[in-house]
This record gives sequence, C-alpha cells and structure tokens, in this order.
Amino acid sequence: MPVSTVDLNADLGESFGHYTIGDDAAMLDIVTSANVACGFHAGDPQVMAHTFHIAQEKGVGVGAHPGFPDLWGFGRRALPLSPAEIEHIVAYQIGAAIALARYAGHEITHVKAHGALGNLTEKDPAVAQAVLNAVRRAAPGLPIIAIALSHLERLGHEQDAPVFSEVFADRAYDEHGHLVSRTQPGAVLHDAGFVAERMVRMVRAGGIETVSGRFLPTRIDTICVHGDNPQAVAVARAVRTGLEDAGVIVKPLC
Repeated sequence: MPVSTVDLNADLGESFGHYTIGDDAAMLDIVTSANVACGFHAGDPQVMAHTFHIAQEKGVGVGAHPGFPDLWGFGRRALPLSPAEIEHIVAYQIGAAIALARYAGHEITHVKAHGALGNLTEKDPAVAQAVLNAVRRAAPGLPIIAIALSHLERLGHEQDAPVFSEVFADRAYDEHGHLVSRTQPGAVLHDAGFVAERMVRMVRAGGIETVSGRFLPTRIDTICVHGDNPQAVAVARAVRTGLEDAGVIVKPLC
C-alpha cells in the first residue's frame, strides 16, 4: 500500500585507513539513517567513530552494517561460512558498532546486512535465520532492516522480530522482485532524475518496480541509496526532494 512516511538510508563509513570511499559528510546532510560499516568489509575504528559522531551532530540515525570479512572484495563476494560462523561474525560486528557509537555519543538503532551477506538473506533462509539469531542474541530487540520480499523479512515477521522493509533506489529489480546482479548491465542506476521519479512511483504504488515496469506489492519502510557510487550525493538529494515534493514525509526509522 502507498506510504506517507519513509526513511532514507545510505551505507556509509566505508573508508579504510588512508583510503576514502564516498562523500559521507554530504550524504549525512541528506539521509535520515546511516548504516555504518563495522570493519570487516570496510571501515575501521577511526572511521566508525568519526561517522557516528558526525551522524549524531546532524541528527541522523545509525545502524550496524555487518558484512563478510572481505576487505579486498568490499564484502560483495559470498564467503563459504556456515550459519554458525555467520552468527558469530554478525554478533562481533554489532558489538563493535554499539561500542563505538556510544563512544561517539550516539546509539545504534538498527542492523542491516551488507553486500553479499545481505543478498544471501534475500534468497537463503539459513543465512537469514543466522543473521536474525545473531541480532537477537547480541542486541535483543534491535530492529533489522531486511530486503523487501526476502527470507529475512518473512522470518522476522514470523518470529515477531522488529523488521523494517527496504527497497533500493539505485538498483534494478528483476521480475521476481530480486535485485539484478551487479554483473549485469543496468543493475546499478546512475541517473538521479530517473531514480527519483522511479522511487516516487514505487512509494505511491506501494510496490517494487521491475525492469519491465511491473509493480510487485510490498511494504516500504526505508529506501537505500548506496554511498559508494560516484553519483550518490546527487541521487540521494534528488530522491529526497522528489519524495518530499510528492508529499511523503522523510524521517528516521526510530
């Protein structure tokens, strides 16, 4: 169903040491929630603390963004970990995020799995359950951002866990409502105007727009713009402006 209020989130804090990825300062002026990398796929203690501090100053909600331990591949390669191992790496990263957020004077409000780990929670119920278990044990009651129409979203609702449903502004969807693989042409959308218009259509329709123009009904609690894309700032600004011009209130999840 159409929504009147929505969160706008971005994956931030993905720099590492001397390497800078994305314009976090500019993104934090636009988005209402930030998913902060926890050091496994990107980020480090300095970057995390700084990102949490700036988000706190700007009134932006923050979440832990755990991924596979794969700095080289930016967490976008699925590693052959067992469900138990996934529970442990997710719990580990949540703990780091909670500690450094508090150090910076902020509080974690949600958890969102990154990259290949997040994609697996969409299609693999065992991985989805592992992430759900990790959150419930490491931070009971902490909400989870789940990809709309995913196993993680379904399991969260079935098990009475707080779950927010997420759609992606800058990613294409196939006819089953899954994200088009980044290996395919057109999987990542870069035209800010097109992205904003598409996002307004999705919010108004209360569904995911596939590459064919078909709409698949889904709840939309939060919209993601990836912070590592070169056009990220322009896309995020266009999406927020488009939503607000359409009468949608953009505010943090919690």
